[in-house]
Amino acid sequence: MTESAPASAPIRVVVAKPGLDGHDRGAKVVARALRDAGVEVVYTGLHQTPEQIVETAIQEDADAVGLSVLSGAHMTLFAKVLELLQARGAADIVVFGGGIIPEDDLPELTAMGVAKVFTPGTPTHDIVDWVRAHVGEHATA
Repeated sequence: MTESAPASAPIRVVVAKPGLDGHDRGAKVVARALRDAGVEVVYTGLHQTPEQIVETAIQEDADAVGLSVLSGAHMTLFAKVLELLQARGAADIVVFGGGIIPEDDLPELTAMGVAKVFTPGTPTHDIVDWVRAHVGEHATA
């Protein structure tokens, strides 16, 4: 009796709003676009700490975490999530995000390990396509 290869699981993404920022419309739009494209999405809601986000990502066996940051604390919040993922042995979880993030900060975010940052006005299909291409490839590797 031979076993067939398991069907590839859908990509699982945790979409999170870290910190005290209370504006979540963009995060909800992205979460819905990903869900409508067949991605399993866990939306954490507002005011999540980096610790809560990482715990959710690990508990949900996420392939990626998408952070929405509009508060200006993006450098600190992305760094803390990446640090906690590393400490928990989950550095293979892809971290991407978006929000009001100055162009000058993008190289430093990339250097610290953020896979992609989407700035305001990015079409949702571009985000979906990127997740499929980069997280999907990562998830099946």
